[in-house]
Amino acid sequence: MLLYPPLRAVARAIHTMSRARSNSTATRGLVLLCLMCCALPCRAGRAVRVYEVDIDGQSPAALQGAMREALVRATGRRESADDPALASLVTDALRYVKTYATGPRGEPQVVFDAAAVEQAIGAAGRSVWPRERPFTLVVLDPPRPRAAQDAARVELERVAAVRGLPISLIPIATVDAAGNPLGADALLQAAQRYGADEILVGHGQDAGPNTQLQWNLYTRALSASWSGSLADGIDHTVDLLVPQQGTSLAQADGEARVEIDGVNSLSAYAAVERLLQSVPGVRRANIAAVDAGSVTFDVTARGGAAGLQQELAATPHLVRAGGAGTQVVYRYQPQG
Repeated sequence: MLLYPPLRAVARAIHTMSRARSNSTATRGLVLLCLMCCALPCRAGRAVRVYEVDIDGQSPAALQGAMREALVRATGRRESADDPALASLVTDALRYVKTYATGPRGEPQVVFDAAAVEQAIGAAGRSVWPRERPFTLVVLDPPRPRAAQDAARVELERVAAVRGLPISLIPIATVDAAGNPLGADALLQAAQRYGADEILVGHGQDAGPNTQLQWNLYTRALSASWSGSLADGIDHTVDLLVPQQGTSLAQADGEARVEIDGVNSLSAYAAVERLLQSVPGVRRANIAAVDAGSVTFDVTARGGAAGLQQELAATPHLVRAGGAGTQVVYRYQPQG
């Protein structure tokens, strides 16, 4: 787990909070000030270069192919390449060219005007996937020989580049010292040591491109399982992460106040804050108030309170406990 120096101060604050259940307003204010000053930094994922696309020449056909790639990355959806609603962007690809450039490996690239493309996508009634995206650690279990691991990495990175998902393939243990499978929380902690926001594990004996693996995705907001090839592992992960298609709820950010009960320790506080900040569509999550056993956050999220509640409905550690409108209450239930 990533550790930050302010956590000691947070620990002291929560210890004071838990002991002073009948504390004065002044004491609660001091605890709140400490927590607000020492909150964990928001994990906003990694920026993806959505609109910088490799290109073979500057012909109309080449530009149209590059625009199709950019649309898939921008929306996160494979069907966007041939979506009739976005056909005008493909046809008029030259109109959206900002400049031509050279990529990090010396490859020629076209750079599209991000603001203009995203405005056109929105006007067509389609949703844009924010360019700050969760960094996903991919693990193949059991570990492959070097050649097979390298071949799998090439395929995974190819599909991830097409879909616009930042990933890294790293061989880490998926069992404990006794040989027991690690749970979701332990796997997430292992991923965080590498700076990742989530972990995708593919179980299977072979890593050929068409081999069927059992995939498990663990994020702070959801867990999911499915079977498929290496490409399917990435494709389905992105399908789970992208916003809902073409609704005003998916487009507009709004404010919500979320009270979370059952936060009685430093580990619970840290887990809840990381969980909120990793929920798809959450832009900001700042502490607004604290009391014995609860923390309240002011959250900016895609779709406001309604959009946030939709996303939190799939979160196993938070159970809706009340509230209405822009103020909602959940109870934190740690696993195990």
